[in-house]
Parts: sequence; structure tokens; C-alpha cells
Amino acid sequence: MIVITTPTGQIGRQVLDNILDTEEAIRVIARDPSRLSPRVRERVEVVPGPHNDLGVLTEALAGADSVFWVVPPDPRADSVDGHVLSFTRPLCEAVASRGVRRVVGVSTLGRGVVKNAGHLSAALAMDELIEATGVDYRALRMPGFMENMLHQVEPIRSQGVFFLAISGDRQIPTVATRDIAAAAAGLLLDGSWTGQDGVPVLGPEDLSPDDQAKIMSEVLDRPVRFQQVPAEAYKANLVRRGMSEAWAQGMADMATAIDRGAYNAEPRTPRSTTPTDFRQWCEEVLKPAVSQRS
Repeated sequence: MIVITTPTGQIGRQVLDNILDTEEAIRVIARDPSRLSPRVRERVEVVPGPHNDLGVLTEALAGADSVFWVVPPDPRADSVDGHVLSFTRPLCEAVASRGVRRVVGVSTLGRGVVKNAGHLSAALAMDELIEATGVDYRALRMPGFMENMLHQVEPIRSQGVFFLAISGDRQIPTVATRDIAAAAAGLLLDGSWTGQDGVPVLGPEDLSPDDQAKIMSEVLDRPVRFQQVPAEAYKANLVRRGMSEAWAQGMADMATAIDRGAYNAEPRTPRSTTPTDFRQWCEEVLKPAVSQRS
């Protein structure tokens, strides 16, 4: 039995798609089961409710061999660490009580090198808490998602610009969520691994924001430039858009850590290199999104 959290989320939905046609028994935890497609509801067992609820988790993990674990964001949370650990603590209790064998979690790069890094630090604290249970664990260690650029479709379309709080020449990996999902599905379907380890999922290349702007300009056939935003201004803008002070501070601290090399500490290997490059992603995802909103 494989249990999937966030089955309607950006990554969880694609993980589910990757394993839906296998013969594995699948159970999902869904806060709103009505958002699941009819095909999914016919194929899987659904446990309704939030996956930070111990009762929901205890029910969902009964008889489970493997769990795909994601902590969903809450931009209005009053503490980044508190939010992440409020999900992770009941997971750990349910994993121990139900004898779950394996957990595959969505985590981050930067272990052993980052401090006070906002959302990165919270994800790494999640890993440590899960590992303390003794469960076999694979932490998917990832940089930022290419899909994060979709939050900037409007300024790209109307102004030909996108904004980040990192240097224009800082080359970092980025990854498409489809490749994260494929890596997670492979681990969930593989019953041979044991122990605890990180699995880097790095995309195929390191690009700077200036490099990304050049690629976007070519794919969109319009000029696109990058503009760096100071961390404090970046935070202030997030708060104006409705984020809590704590969540915005976590985002700013994460950006500072990335600009100092948090995403560059993991050496790229053939195993950690995933197939979807930024140009392909722009052609298949960003360009239709920009066109749709024109």
C-alpha cells in the first residue's frame, strides 16, 4: 500500500498520475476529495481530512508500506518552523504506531551548509524529525521549482521583467515538478531500498537569472529582463501581497542563503541530473501561460 499526501497539489498530483496505472494499492489523504478526478476516485482509496491531523494520518497509514510526504505551504502561518513541524510531528507518531516501512519526502538542498535559511532550514528540520523515528527515508533534495516562475507571469507579460532577491549572475540549478514527481514515483515503486539518505534532484543545468531571461526572451519572442530586488524590499512586497511577516521573512532568508551558495553545495552527477531543461519548460508551460493571460 502506497499513501500519497497532497494528491491534488502541484507535485502530489503528478506522483499519483505516475503510479495510478500500476497494480499497487493506493490510498490518498485529501482535504477536499471533490477535487480528485472521477478516474482517481474510482481507482484509489480516499481518506478525507488534513494530513496534519493525527487521527487522519493514523487511519490513512494503516497497512501502508510507503508514504509520499509533502508539507503544503501556508503563506499566512505565524511561524515557518511551527507550520512545518505541526505537520511532521503527527506524521512521525503515525509512522511509528502503524509500522510504516518507507517515507519519501519533498525536502531541499543545503543540508550541512545552511543556517537561519528560512524555509530551507524548516525543511531540513522536517528531515531530522522523520529520521529520528528510524523509518527508511529518502529526502528529495531539490532547488527551486521552474513552476515558481508562473507566479511572475503578469510582470513578464506586461512589463517584460521578473524579480528575484538573488544576484543576476548567480548560477543555480532549477527543476521541473514533473521530474520531481518521476523521482518520487520511482522510489515509491521500488521496494528494495533501506536506510536514510538524500536524493538530489537537480534538473539538467545551472542557470543564472540573467541566463533565464535570455532563454525566456527567445522562447516568448519578446524582450524579458531580470531585476534583482533587495531582500528587505522583497520581504515587504510579499507582506503587501498578503503573506504573514514570518512567512515573508522566511522567503527572504531563503533567498539570501541561495545567493550565498545553498543550492551549489551539491555536486551534479548523472543520477541527480533530470531531463527537463528550462528552455523546454518555457516552451511547454511558461509560453502557454503568458499567452493565456494576454
